[in-house]
Amino acid sequence: MANTSIQAVLFDLDGTFADTAPDLADALNKTLISHQHEPLSFDIIRPVVSHGGKALVELGFKIKDSDARFDDLRQELLSYYQQDLVKHTQVFPGLMQCVAELVAQNIKWGIVTNKPAWLTDPLMASLMLEHEPCCIVSGDTVKERKPHPAPLLHACQLCNVHHANTIYVGDAERDIIAGRRAGMYTVVARYGYIGSNDAPESWQADAEIHHPDELLPLLDQLTQLPPKQTSYAS
Repeated sequence: MANTSIQAVLFDLDGTFADTAPDLADALNKTLISHQHEPLSFDIIRPVVSHGGKALVELGFKIKDSDARFDDLRQELLSYYQQDLVKHTQVFPGLMQCVAELVAQNIKWGIVTNKPAWLTDPLMASLMLEHEPCCIVSGDTVKERKPHPAPLLHACQLCNVHHANTIYVGDAERDIIAGRRAGMYTVVARYGYIGSNDAPESWQADAEIHHPDELLPLLDQLTQLPPKQTSYAS
């Protein structure tokens, strides 16, 4: 039976924990230029970054994944990205202070992302974090990916915490769906890669923050909400 205190805070990676958009935008534009396309402005690319390489190829080349060129273009983009994985990427301002305070309160923290491990692991290593996460769950760590709850529940197992005592913070609807299905408290990172067509207020999250330093004051408030249950319903 879960108690009423928060045991762990898990973060999505792109657009929630780390500001990876500049490096992913560069990779997309390098791919576009290599195929004689005009590069796109950063403001156009940024809201799409949380949706991964597939969405970036769709944005840049205006094609669907059924196009014969799609897989090659996606691999080219990821190859450019891997070459300059953390040239401009950094943890969002205020988040390391937040993590330090979580650790001081004996609350665990971790990363759950749809990014594949061959990109996630070197990126996280390059950030040179002072406090080690209790888990790093990538898009290929388990069979399913968000919005399925399995990656989040796997993170709870790795961290030895109860799902109902865990917060998941993300900047995409799939993050909130996954967190709700996993029976966690969910928080929208409004400072992340949220597009003008997104409607975070409709995602049914428990809370939202506009800056990482708003997260810690939420901990006690979230535990006053009704108990959470896991749900695998669509």
